Amino acid sequence: MTSENNVVASVQERSAENRNSADRASQPRRQPKYHVILWNDDDYSFWYVIAIMKALFHHAAEKGYEIAKQVHTAGKAIVLTTTGEHAELKRDQIHAYGKDALVARCAGSMSSSIEPESWRISLLCQ
Repeated sequence: MTSENNVVASVQERSAENRNSADRASQPRRQPKYHVILWNDDDYSFWYVIAIMKALFHHAAEKGYEIAKQVHTAGKAIVLTTTGEHAELKRDQIHAYGKDALVARCAGSMSSSIEPESWRISLLCQ
């Protein structure tokens, strides 16, 4: 291959790279996702967890029960994967939900947190 052919090939490669870069730049970026995690605490009944899941996440009672069982056995459960702002809202709603009236020693709301989806938490609850 001659030096002239090498130059043409190099220019064509750079042109293709520039088109690919422009294509990537024009694509809309997806917002990072976050898990809303509900943490175990023996001061809450299954009914309380089912009620939270229904009121805040619109889960059916059966789904709420499965989440309550997972929280109880595994120590935590992912209850929603969503955008960061929405995850913060749902975490705050859990914290504001109030205490479990069925458990006398219950002092307040359940614990929850948010973690980036990229952490690949193995407890999936979907």
